[in-house]
Order: sequence, then structure tokens, then C-alpha cells
Amino acid sequence: MDLKSVVDNPHAVCIPYPAQGHINPMFKLAKLLQLKGFHITFVNTEYNHRRLLKSKGPNHLEGLPDFRFETIPDGLPFSDTNVTQDIPSLCNSTSKYCLYPLCNLIYKLNDTASSKVPPVTCIITDGAMSFALDAAEEFGIPGVLFWTPSAAGVLCYTQYHFLVERGITPLKDVSYLKNGYLETTIDWIPGMKSIRLRDIPTFIRTTDANDIMVNHIIKEIQRASKASAIILNTFDTLEQAVLDALSVLLPPIYSIGPLQLFDLQITKGKFNDMDLNLWKEQSETIEWLDSKEPRSVVYVNFGSITVMTPQQLIEFAWGLANTKMQFLWIIRPDLVAGDSAVLPPEFLTETKDIGMLASWCPQEKVLSHSSIGVFLSHMGWNSTIESICNGIPMVCWPFFAEQQTNCMYACKEWGIGLEIDNNVKRDEVMKIVIESMQGKKGKEMKKQAVEWQMKAEEASAPGGSSYKNLEKLVAEVLSKH
Repeated sequence: MDLKSVVDNPHAVCIPYPAQGHINPMFKLAKLLQLKGFHITFVNTEYNHRRLLKSKGPNHLEGLPDFRFETIPDGLPFSDTNVTQDIPSLCNSTSKYCLYPLCNLIYKLNDTASSKVPPVTCIITDGAMSFALDAAEEFGIPGVLFWTPSAAGVLCYTQYHFLVERGITPLKDVSYLKNGYLETTIDWIPGMKSIRLRDIPTFIRTTDANDIMVNHIIKEIQRASKASAIILNTFDTLEQAVLDALSVLLPPIYSIGPLQLFDLQITKGKFNDMDLNLWKEQSETIEWLDSKEPRSVVYVNFGSITVMTPQQLIEFAWGLANTKMQFLWIIRPDLVAGDSAVLPPEFLTETKDIGMLASWCPQEKVLSHSSIGVFLSHMGWNSTIESICNGIPMVCWPFFAEQQTNCMYACKEWGIGLEIDNNVKRDEVMKIVIESMQGKKGKEMKKQAVEWQMKAEEASAPGGSSYKNLEKLVAEVLSKH
């Protein structure tokens, strides 16, 4: 890729939503732009900056050329915990309290005498942080939204106001969660075949007309029209019909994924494998995998936000144990709602020779490891597309938001997944994991996963659709100042 800057000294301010699954893709994009000649200011919240320094050490963020890290407050009360903050509270708080400190930061950056960096020429903000578009307008520069979900998830979010207008949400009462109502099929969303309510991002499963998340999403989608462009971490062949539908509803869309493959192909060690993981990684997970046979390990990770009940944890545990297969299971300290994640001593005894437990790991390295056979996942978009990048089939247990949508596409459209019921039972876990690793369906899923891997590599290679879209994004939008 031609890494010369299109203009002299462009300066991008990158603002991720303050959760791990949003920070990672924004950082990948920021690294790519730095290699395109941009000066980068990466803006975390003060809370996550403290977590990052605790996880990676005080020197981790130093020494990157043309790269600086800044912070703004999130508007929530001070906390010294090490967990993902409450999502509705974050959405409410950041939309109300972050614009003023962001503008102050940009004024400071633009004071070249004291900051010694080029003036800010564009803002790239998370799709759920549209307040930053007001800052872009204030300074007369392009404001770009980076939506980190799948394109399918974003398309569902664009339909939320129709779901409210048609009386589909809020639900009449909580019985609608279990009386079959969520099996209702919707056939009017452009770019989507018939989709069940249960496959639409879960925030609609509310009885509250004033639900924070539903109203926040509707507002953010409406405000998207203010953006100079929309970035999505996907590739055309994976979600073509959805992207076509979105192109009619939103400002110009640039699908530039999978960002992971760009990161691997282009940065090539220039950032020394630098990441912004908020939990301390256990590198011994890779050493453990090195001792295993190809495609012999079940990788289990429910991401940075999913929480489950103690009973669900136990059902997953015994389901894995009963497969008699080797597994690597990532269990965050806050994985169990309101409690610590404690596994039965009998389970630990029975699986000591076949399983490894860790609190966090370098997931991209794990998924690219030859020993991984299947990924038991919550179906967050980062995990889903990282699995696709490595040709790994998935066992799906979606938790919330658009994870249900991703699960539907993985299982029904892309042929790479098998779903476990939300009311998880050990026998079902055992049966589906064994089928995905050894059964006929598992072999079909593996074949499909490898085919999608090849298409992902084609999209991000020179001349591919995502490669060209990245070039266009820089030339047509980010360098216009």
C-alpha cells in the first residue's frame, strides 16, 4: 500500500466508545491511518485510561511516532474498579457530558505553540458517540462515524424507530419474552430476508417506552446524517445485500474490514504488537496451545461484557468436561453477574489434564493458532470477524445487542455456526461442541469458514474491495481540509 500521506500533516482525533470491543477496532484503524501519514490523537475516557495503565504498564503508550493518547471524563462518578461500566449509563452520560471536554481538548491540540502537533483535520468517532460530530462542525472539519457492529447489526438499528412506530416495541409485558412473541417474523427490512424478533438486537426486549438504549440508538441513527462518512469493519462479499440497503439510508459508507487483516499485512510489527487490552493478558495460554495437536482445542471466550448466572457457568463447565476434549476457557473475574466466577472443585479435578482456564488472553493470536478447532463465542462482532479471518467455525451463545443478529447470519447465511439455547444445558453444550469438532455438520462449517477466510483475505489484499475503500476514505473524506 502507498503509505505516503495524501496531504501534509493531516491529524485525526479518534474517539472509541469506552468499552473493550470498541477500543480495539478503533485502535487498528488509527494505526493504519498513522501509516498513511496521519498524526493520531487517540482519546480514551479517564476511567479506561487508568485501566489501560494498570493492565499494560505506564510505559506501554510511549514511543509511538505521530501518536498521542489523551483522555476526557465520561461524566460518571469516579470508580477504581476493573470492569466494563454499565452500558446504558455510559450512553446517557457520554452523550450529555463529553462534548465540552472534547472541544477543549481540540482547542488545546490546535494551539500549535504549546502542543507541537499539526492542527486537527478530522474526527473519527464511534457510532454511539455522535456528540463528537458537533465538535467536527464547530471546528469546520470532517466528522466520520465508525460503527463497530456488523453491517447487519447497524441495519437493524436503523429500523428501531419503525419497530416503535409499529407498536412492536416496547413489549406489552414481560410474558412476551417467553410466550413465542420473539419468534415473530419481520419481512419488511430492506436487504434482509425474513428475520425473527429474537434475531434483532436485544434492546427492543423492553417494556419501558423510555428505555435508555432504545432511545439512544434511535437518536444516534438520526444524527448519523450529520456525518461526512460511515466506516464499517466488514467486507463487501460478506454483507453485500445489507451494505446496499444501508447505502440508501446513511451517508457514504466505506467497508474497510477485516481490520485485523490490514493490521497483520500492513503494520508488520511496526507497532511491536501493541494493543489496548484493558485486562492483563496471560501469555502462557499460547505456550499451552503450542503443546496441542492441530484443531484439537475448543476455545471458549464470552468477550468483555457478557455476564451469566452461576448456574449457566456450571452448565457450560460440565458440558465442556463431558466432551472429554481439550479446551481453553477465558473466565473474566466479572463473568458471573453480581458474584465471582467460581467453578466446582470436582470440575477442576476432572478437567485438570484437558483444560486450561485464564482470565484474559491475546485472542487474535489464539484464534490464529493451529491447535484451535472451534470457537465457543458470545458472537460479538470483533470475535465473529476474527474467527472468519482464521477460518474457525463457531458455537454461538449470543448474550445481548447485535450478537443475536451475528449469530443468525453465522448459522443461517454464512454456514459457519451452531447455536446453543440461551437457557444453556450441559447435554446440549456437549452435543453441539462434539458435532462442531467431529461431526458432519462441523466438517461443513469448517469448509465454509475456510472459504470465507479466503474471501476476507481477498478483500483486504491490494486491489480488493476493502483495500480500495480504505484508499478512497483517506482521499475522499479524511484528507479534505
